Amino acid sequence: MGGVEITTADVLVIGAGIAGLSLGARLASEANVVVLEAESAPGYHASGRSVAFAHFGLGERIVRTLTAMSIEELAADPPDDRARYARPHPALHIARTDQLEALDALRQVHHDFGCDCELLLGDAVQSLVPALKIGSDHVHGALLDHRALKLDTDAMLQGHFRDLRERGGEVICSARVQAIRRLGGHWQVETSAGPYTSPLLVNAAGAWADEIARMAGAKPIGIDPRRRTVIAFETPSDLATANWPFVKTLGEGFYLLPEGSSQLLASPQDEGKSEPCDAAPEEIDIAKIAHRIEAATELKIARIAHSWAGLRSFAPDELPVVGFAPDAPGFFWFAGQGGYGFQTSSALAEIGEALALHQNCPQRFAERGLSPALFAPDRFVSAI
Repeated sequence: MGGVEITTADVLVIGAGIAGLSLGARLASEANVVVLEAESAPGYHASGRSVAFAHFGLGERIVRTLTAMSIEELAADPPDDRARYARPHPALHIARTDQLEALDALRQVHHDFGCDCELLLGDAVQSLVPALKIGSDHVHGALLDHRALKLDTDAMLQGHFRDLRERGGEVICSARVQAIRRLGGHWQVETSAGPYTSPLLVNAAGAWADEIARMAGAKPIGIDPRRRTVIAFETPSDLATANWPFVKTLGEGFYLLPEGSSQLLASPQDEGKSEPCDAAPEEIDIAKIAHRIEAATELKIARIAHSWAGLRSFAPDELPVVGFAPDAPGFFWFAGQGGYGFQTSSALAEIGEALALHQNCPQRFAERGLSPALFAPDRFVSAI
């Protein structure tokens, strides 16, 4: 790296989305942490474009357990003058007649996690969201979850950023990684903002996690970036949507979420394959969500006020990857958080901190049936 002065840290974290910032903030309590972000601001890609909503209709048992372990902290009052991370906002999971068995299974999931929820039918569903079409071909029943949370993604990112800095850590933006090499027991990372070195390198690069692994000489694990599209549209002034619940279909369909007094956010819940990139919505996905909303409700989308897309990154088994690479000493994976990164961030950062610092897994994870092996990157070795 020539004669340029190298910045040294105890821990280098690549990526300043919710993954990198939440883990970096925890590690900063015990180590000198520097977070490197390629873009001009934290959370530029997936984290800054997420319509984050914490509920149990996403993922399977392990993801739902991580959600349950995170919800209490997410819902807590802030310790100072910062904004709240989340506010209670009911979630309504809607189902057709042929989906009632799946709806009852989802009710059991909510019961198992101690949720305050109830099954609703017909008119009771429509009383909550008058625009829904009720009938055998449309909505027949629904599960109303009173424990769900609307997350403030900006508050969460800013809160972790603030914690990191107060604990002596740094976030370096516009620091795109250009080269990585292992030398003398340390990782040396060349970036557009200069060179950095550390014995511990955390790969929290989201959709780019496999690219970072390749640069470091570690085997990629098959991170799969998938595009998620969202639109915002205005509703009629005489339709009071501000108090609507978060509405989500079982399986393929859509979700709706109030935004302000007269605007709704909606997504077709698409998972379009993508290379790591600055994602943009595709016209076919925008048309798909508009069609699905108009088919299932009385809403007419005359004009789309705004549309965007972000990448959600999945490991091959759609579970998070947390742990040291089996083939690269000091290289720590913290990736594959899919579409549940915000709602599981508290628990994942807790176990990530313990494993990165070679500490025992917190007892509460074992009590919930979660072990480090479930998240370890070496679970993919046989498949590579």
